[in-house]
Amino acid sequence: MRFDTSQQMKLGQQMKLSPRMIQSMEILQMPLAELHERLEQELESNPTMEIVETATPSEDSNRDSDQSVSEGALEIVPESAEDFARLDEYTDANPEAADNMFSGSKDRTREFDELGPRVRTSSGERDAKLDAMMQAPARGASMSEQLSDQWSLTDVEDTVRTLGEVLIAALDDDGYLRTSFEEVADTAPESVKAMNPTDADWEMALQAMQLFLEPTGIGARDARECLLIQIDARLDRVERDDDEGPELSGEGLLVARRLVGEFFEDMMKNRLPKIAGKAGLTLDEINLGLGVLKRLSLSPGRGMSASEQTAVYPDAVVEYDEDTDRYIAYLTDGRLPDVQINREYARMAMDNEVEKNDRDFLKKNLSNAQWLIDAIGQRRHTLLRVVNAVVDEQREYFDYGPEALKPLPMQPIADRLGIHVATVSRAVSEKFIMTPRGVVPLRSFFSGGLSTDSGEDVSANAVRAAIEELIESENKAKPLSDEAMVKALKERGIEIARRTVAKYRDQLGIPTARMRKQFKG
Repeated sequence: MRFDTSQQMKLGQQMKLSPRMIQSMEILQMPLAELHERLEQELESNPTMEIVETATPSEDSNRDSDQSVSEGALEIVPESAEDFARLDEYTDANPEAADNMFSGSKDRTREFDELGPRVRTSSGERDAKLDAMMQAPARGASMSEQLSDQWSLTDVEDTVRTLGEVLIAALDDDGYLRTSFEEVADTAPESVKAMNPTDADWEMALQAMQLFLEPTGIGARDARECLLIQIDARLDRVERDDDEGPELSGEGLLVARRLVGEFFEDMMKNRLPKIAGKAGLTLDEINLGLGVLKRLSLSPGRGMSASEQTAVYPDAVVEYDEDTDRYIAYLTDGRLPDVQINREYARMAMDNEVEKNDRDFLKKNLSNAQWLIDAIGQRRHTLLRVVNAVVDEQREYFDYGPEALKPLPMQPIADRLGIHVATVSRAVSEKFIMTPRGVVPLRSFFSGGLSTDSGEDVSANAVRAAIEELIESENKAKPLSDEAMVKALKERGIEIARRTVAKYRDQLGIPTARMRKQFKG
């Protein structure tokens, strides 16, 4: 066996994504709130970018003149539009690589300034960002923290208090203790293990928690116990003449306690006539008890969680114009800071008297600033074109509602606008639009569809809306089965299989007909 080495020359072409091409797509894909944060970060780290201040018309014209001269001298050329075209070519040639490149874009943090953030000199004015941070609400206390604060104020023995602190730490997000005393003891601190508590000790501490901690139901081990704790607490208030209102009368609470204590499984399966026969209750009495149960919580701990609510900021608004009988779309990116290139730094970048290292630093940051401004402008242009195309294609939705939604793949929109379908997908990603029918995800206008008897196509979202309407208008004493909904939809010209109806019903979170049935006395 012999090994040889040799040299060969091979000519070929290979397309690669530059960092700026990736960043251009990320700017397009960002929802408005995230883009606002991204722009704020760049304002902090890039000294050559500044927020436009209110000025007189003459000052505006001078600023525009100075800025255009500076940009021309630096040969700052907008590149994001070309980035979009190059990315389309790359996506066609390497679809899997492109998907992988952007799948983790949210988790990556890129620094555009390799030299790190620069501290700006103060002009003596208050820092608006610092003021906003000082006025921001503090992090809410967690469920465990709130319960621990309550527990510290209870009048219980030291042993019970210590074991209760361990039990509070073992509660899940619903406020339930789903682990056994043995498991809790195994994970307890050594000081607690040294106490060698028995199951009776743990039980005593748990009962004290259930009695003293709010909201009522905290410390339950399952849904049945959670409901019983809440019912018993309300019965105690009724006995003390603490009026709970007609919905939580003593009679209703007693029926509710029997339903939960004796017939929990049958109640969960909506077997009300069977319960009536066994318990000797009328259906009206059972419904009175069910009315009480509907006012109770199966997740008492959820209301105490310090979870952050994600606000939805619509990226576009669609309004009806009566004069032209058209729906007009416009973007809401007026929330973004109005930024520009700092003309003083632009002049310094061209001044040969400034040290070369400083000029290079300024030129790099000026280029980054101009690129970001241009990328945001390209995002605005692309997103508005996509929204307008969707409004034109889905005019019936805005006129008649979700049932009129048509099947709309992304490819026809891409062909109409002359862009790649991947660009359309990123433009609609995580974007919301405000319409006369509420705030809806932009992506919801794109879906596959089904064919009707007349040969027309109907959106899957429209079918879901039709199913929801059928269930809302059904006779609650005789709710529609999936098979009955198939027939009702067929009368509307929509022919789908029963399993498809069941799938859409599950997606809507609607229970089966047996569980929806309401019994009257």
